[in-house]
Order: sequence, then C-alpha cells, then structure tokens
Amino acid sequence: MIGIISFIGFTSLVAIISYFATRTTDETSSDGYFLGGRSLTAGVIAGSLLLTNLSTEQIVGLNGSAYKDGLSVMAWETLAAIAIVVTAVFLLPRYLKGGLTTVPQFLAKRFDVTTKTITSGLFLTGYVVVLLPVILYSGSVAISGMFNVPELLNVSDKTALVLCIWGIGIIGSIYAVFGGLKAVAVSDSINAIGLIIGGILIPIFGLMAIGDGSVFDGLETLMTTNPERFDSTGEAGQEVPFTTIFTGMMLVQLFYWGTNQQIIQRALAAKNLAEGQKGLLLASFLKILGPLILVLPGMIAYHYFDGGLASSDLAYPELVRAVLPKPLIGFFAAVLFGAILSSFNSVLNSSVTLFGIDIYKQHINKEAPEKTVVKYGKIFGVCLALAAMFIAPMIANAGSLFNYLQEINGIYSIPILTIIVIGYLTKRVPAIAAKIGIISGSLLYIISQFWLQPKFVSSALENAKANGISDPAQLALVEADAYPHYLHVMAILFIANIGIMLLIGKFKPRATPYVQEYTEQVEITPFKYVKQMGLIIVAIVIGIYVYFAQ
Repeated sequence: MIGIISFIGFTSLVAIISYFATRTTDETSSDGYFLGGRSLTAGVIAGSLLLTNLSTEQIVGLNGSAYKDGLSVMAWETLAAIAIVVTAVFLLPRYLKGGLTTVPQFLAKRFDVTTKTITSGLFLTGYVVVLLPVILYSGSVAISGMFNVPELLNVSDKTALVLCIWGIGIIGSIYAVFGGLKAVAVSDSINAIGLIIGGILIPIFGLMAIGDGSVFDGLETLMTTNPERFDSTGEAGQEVPFTTIFTGMMLVQLFYWGTNQQIIQRALAAKNLAEGQKGLLLASFLKILGPLILVLPGMIAYHYFDGGLASSDLAYPELVRAVLPKPLIGFFAAVLFGAILSSFNSVLNSSVTLFGIDIYKQHINKEAPEKTVVKYGKIFGVCLALAAMFIAPMIANAGSLFNYLQEINGIYSIPILTIIVIGYLTKRVPAIAAKIGIISGSLLYIISQFWLQPKFVSSALENAKANGISDPAQLALVEADAYPHYLHVMAILFIANIGIMLLIGKFKPRATPYVQEYTEQVEITPFKYVKQMGLIIVAIVIGIYVYFAQ
C-alpha cells in the first residue's frame, strides 16, 4: 500500500508541475505546439533527451544484454556521447539556421517535396508499427509485474496487461496530444531527476548485497570474481563485437541522436543555438554515466544469481525485487512509469508533428492556418495512440526486443542518414539521387537481413551439425560467423548509398548549387566553448574504452 501511495504521489506531482509550467504557452501556433514556442533551455533539453531515450525495453533489455555479454554492451551508451557531440557541432547549427520544425523539412528545401514525404512516411511507419506498440507492451509488462496487478485486481495476466497498456496510452496521450512538446519536455525533465536517483539506487543496493553492506567491497568482489566480464571490447557472437564500433554502431548513433525526429525535436525547440548546444553537451556528458543504470545492474545480477536465471531479460526486474527496500518500490515504479510515458509521448508528439507539418499542411490543406494544422495534428495523434494501444497486446517476447529493434530500425535509419549527410555536404546532388538512395537503401537492407541472412545461417548450422558440432556455444559462433553482423551490413550499405548518390550527382547534377538560407527564427551564435567541451567528452569516452580494454 505504501508503494502504491508513493507511486500515485510522485506521478501526480509531475503532472501538476507540468500543467503550471505550460499553461501560458500558446498552443494554437505550430511553433507553440510542436516546439514549445522555441523556448527550451539547456537543462530542459538535456533532461528531455535523456528521458526520451530511456524506456523499459532499454532499461530491461540492455541490462539483460549486460547480464549475458558483460561490459561490452556499454557501446550503446558511451558512443552515444560522441554522436551527440557531432550533432551539437555540425548538425544543430544547420537545423536552426534553416528554422526547421521537422528534419524532413530540410529535405524538401535541399531536394524536393517528394523526398520529404517519403522520409516522413518512413518515420511514421517505424513509429506506428514498431516503436509505439513495443514501448506500451514492454512498459506494461514491467508495471504489471512490479505491482502484481493480476492479483491486485483479481484478473488474468492478459487482462492486467491490457489495462496497463490502455492506462499508459491514455496518460501519455494527454501529455503529448493535448499538452504539446513543452508539456512533454517539462515532465521529462522532472522524471529525469527521479530516474537518475532511482536508477543509481539499484546498483548501489545491488553492490551492498554482494559486498556485505559495503558498496566498494561489492564492486571489488564483482570485478575480481569475473574480471573477463569487464572487457570493453566485445567478441564475435556477442551483441556488440568490437569491430562494429568502427562501422555501423556510430552510424546508428548518428542517426538516432542527430536525425531522428523523436530525439532532435528537443534541440530544435531551443531558444537559441548556444542554449541548444549546451543542452546537447550536458546530455552527452550524462550519457557517459548511462552504463551505471543500464549496464552495471545486469552485471551485478549475473554475480548475484550466479548466472542461473532462466532468461537474461529477467536480470533487471529480479535484481530490483531482490535488493530494493520495499518502501522504495513505489517511488521506483513511478520513475519507471515516467520513463515509459516519456518514450511513448515523445514518439507520439513527434508523429503528430511529422503529420501536421509534412503531410497535412503539405498535401491535404496547403492554405490551412496554423490553428487548423495543430487541430488535425491532435486528431491524428489520438488515432495513432488508439492504434498503438490495440496493436500492443499482440506483441510477444517483449524482453528480447532491444537488439531486434536496433536491427529492424536499419530499414529506414541508414537510408535517411545517408541522404541528410549528402544533402549537407554536397551542393549539386539532385533530388532523384535522394529518392533512389532512400528506396534502394531500404530494399537492400530488407533483402540482406530478412532473406539472405536466414539462408546463410541455416546453411551454416546444417553443415556444422552434419560435421558433429552440437555444443550450443560452438553453434552460436557458427551462426555469428555465417553472415556479417547487421551493424557491418549497415556500414556497407551506407557507403554504397553514398556512392550511388554521388555518381548520379556527377552525371546529372542540379541546375544550380544548393545554398541554405538563414530564416532568423532563432539566434544562431554558437556556444563559445562547444568544440572544446566536445573534445573533452570524446577524450573521456576513448579513455574509458582504453582503461577497460583487455
């Protein structure tokens, strides 16, 4: 009962603060609704970025990966810091110079409207079919399990899951659809504080549990018992082999932090370039500390349970249940609920923005006033949320979705990153090159990962078994070596797409070179120390890798 009271109290506090912080924002204009009036400051941007990035599929999934593979999976967190620095130094100045509300808007100016529409359609498809339902499903599993909702309400597991999905969906929709970006960002920032506090408590209590009450003794025990698990360089067959760090891993990070509407929209809402860059740099520095919340608990769970859990995805929830004092369960559940809501309402808000600006205003009603664009954007958001709530219960095996999501997102992430990079680095590559690049990139990736890879893997496993290999560990290595890792495939296709686009640009260039105009919507004087701070962050990341490399 104490847990439920603390959960309701903290969740209500966030809602009340968000309401009072946003009640004066003009939600009838595009800038007011979609970008919070372009008024976000560094702290709000950093907090919103971190909370948008975190949700249960990552908190549970990445700790599960750490339980299985050890420290090498920290690449998903630490390398993000470098990608955010690149975004702050290279991409954000160009975004704000053009006064963008959505990333595809740049593509309309640089290439043509069709390219923008295709890109917006890819983003929306990925959000609706994959991301929103997965966030709802995995979050509902966590909340239902933490509060034992089936027993609490005397209903079946399936009914409890559906109730949690609709509860999260409705509350998230209220924030995102009716509050606009500023309500999302403010609630994110408050939840960020709770997540950092609650997230750090788990490894602290975990280390105390294995160190007889001492955090430092627990850490020493953890490092001396299985020192090989503290290797920052992953091996073949693991989730993040070391070589992928230099290929597709950085491309995935650059897409996610630099071009993904769901994420970059926070920086686009900055009051000026300097504030946006400071927000990104703060988020980048905090991202380096991410493994404390997203990797270390999984490694503690491996030691605590002696590697004996039925599934690696149980590592985090089982550790929380085992080591967290009962009075703190409600607070931590509220924080986790905030992380779930954050990811859901951020994706939903970005979807509303893409539809309102890039679809409705562009193709349905070009003469629509801003108030009408916002109105139909909200209607679309409600329909999207309902669709996600109906789809979510159909998803199974949510705990194993983290790595799968990264792989399936490659269908649109690398093609979109390619055309944005080419768009900014060249002046004469034409619109036809962008359309061919994005379509060929998506199709080639689908053929590679969902047709060729299964054939190669199946053939390799059959040959291995025919040669008398039956050990699961050896078969896993055979499977890993049968076909290039999907991150390597992303890098290969990225280079191939760039080559195709440059070749088209050479033989069929634009009639006139592209020149970006300054819209003067925000002040674009850069943060004085952006490059120096960026170099310090990059050096820290490299230092961490070198220190833990074995």
